[in-house]
Amino acid sequence: MQIDDMTPAEQRVWDAFPRGEDVDFRAAAHEDPARGAGRGPDRTVRASVLRALLLSAPQEDGETAALRLAGARITGELRLQYADIDHAVRLSDCFFEDPPLLYAARLRQLNLRGSALPGLSAENLRVDGVLRLTDCRFEGPVRLGGAQIAGALFLDGADVGAPPAGQPALQLNHVTIGDGLSAPGLRTRGEIRLTGTSTAGTVDLSGARLDSGPDTAALDAVTLTVEGDVLLREADVHGWIGLRGARIAGRLDFSRARLAHPGDTALRASSCTIGELWLRGGPPVSGALNLRRAHVDVLFLDPDVVPGEVLLDSLVYTSLTPHEPAERRLAMLERDREGYVPHAYEQLTAAYRRIGDDDAARLVQLAKQRRRRATLPWYGRLWGRVQDATFGYGFRPLRAAGWLVSLLLTGSVAYALHHPEPLKPGEAPEFNPVFYTLDLLLPVISFGQEGAFAPTGWYQWLSYALVLTGWILATTVVTGVTRTVSRQ
Repeated sequence: MQIDDMTPAEQRVWDAFPRGEDVDFRAAAHEDPARGAGRGPDRTVRASVLRALLLSAPQEDGETAALRLAGARITGELRLQYADIDHAVRLSDCFFEDPPLLYAARLRQLNLRGSALPGLSAENLRVDGVLRLTDCRFEGPVRLGGAQIAGALFLDGADVGAPPAGQPALQLNHVTIGDGLSAPGLRTRGEIRLTGTSTAGTVDLSGARLDSGPDTAALDAVTLTVEGDVLLREADVHGWIGLRGARIAGRLDFSRARLAHPGDTALRASSCTIGELWLRGGPPVSGALNLRRAHVDVLFLDPDVVPGEVLLDSLVYTSLTPHEPAERRLAMLERDREGYVPHAYEQLTAAYRRIGDDDAARLVQLAKQRRRRATLPWYGRLWGRVQDATFGYGFRPLRAAGWLVSLLLTGSVAYALHHPEPLKPGEAPEFNPVFYTLDLLLPVISFGQEGAFAPTGWYQWLSYALVLTGWILATTVVTGVTRTVSRQ
């Protein structure tokens, strides 16, 4: 292309490039770039001119060349695939008639802030600095799969329209980001794909509005690796979030977020390794919560946010906050889709014990035994009910002591009214109904009464019942006392 083929607007851009000067076609500071189709020739630049400028324009000694264009209407397809561009490129508040094609290109820095585009095709793009798509409006999909960005990727305030069926709206799979992904206020109408992506900084989606529709992922981030935090505070997500196998060194924060995927799983975070997981302050999750096989150092879980269905098998956490009564936490375990999950009860018990709340830990263990009882055959359930009623499966030793006292009174009254006959009348000690009953009830202590007298009839059957129940109840009391002393 010859220079004399250019329009005055294009000549202005060409002349400013060698010195890195700004060219601003905007008529007002806050004009809407989405209406840029009506911009006249004085604000129109052909994509072919920009391509020639970036690939072959002369430079001036002592100056840093750069393309700094604002408020233009760019016609035609900006084709820079496989191009190696050493200049900074800023095309802000521009209107693109066709999606730029940047496949496998290398750029020093790219800034499309505030521009309106039909889409963006930039798979395997390499950016030596920052890629800024702040406040951009994309009518179609944004494809950045396999990109390598040495600095940060900015998508804050961006709006990505619905993609063709079966395609993600924002394709960021297998992207490597040297800094972080900043996208607070992002709006998407389709899937965000972050599978296999790694970033050395933070992924910030605070205040984002992600709407993928029914039966579709709003955020698919399988095997995502983040050295910092993943923030979805106050986000509004319609569709499921997939984080299976993700590695998040910092915090995964859903504070005050709305997660909705009714009838299916809303958050799929199985087999994850997470520093801190925060689910708090928002409405109950609409859809199931899957944390199976996840490893979390700090689990900040508001009971009011927990949905009606969870999957918690093999979930491991070191700390559980905020501190809540055991009854509030147990309600979550009872909602497990897989029914009785012993591991979930053991984890909750360990969390309470680590903070010294032994009463809550015992209550969790008691609830575990009651839940397990429902899985047993009828005779097991019957025996479990007896254990529960008498001494609370060993976690209510005072209840067992109460039963012992009741049996002591019963036996003492019965044998006081009907003394058993002595085995050896001349050698038997004086009969004492209280200590005779204690001899029957206590399996170790002997007062010399039981071996000296022999009851008959139903009093003999009463003695058998007292011996049997005494063994069970006395052992329970001793176990409870031992457990208390050992904790001291």
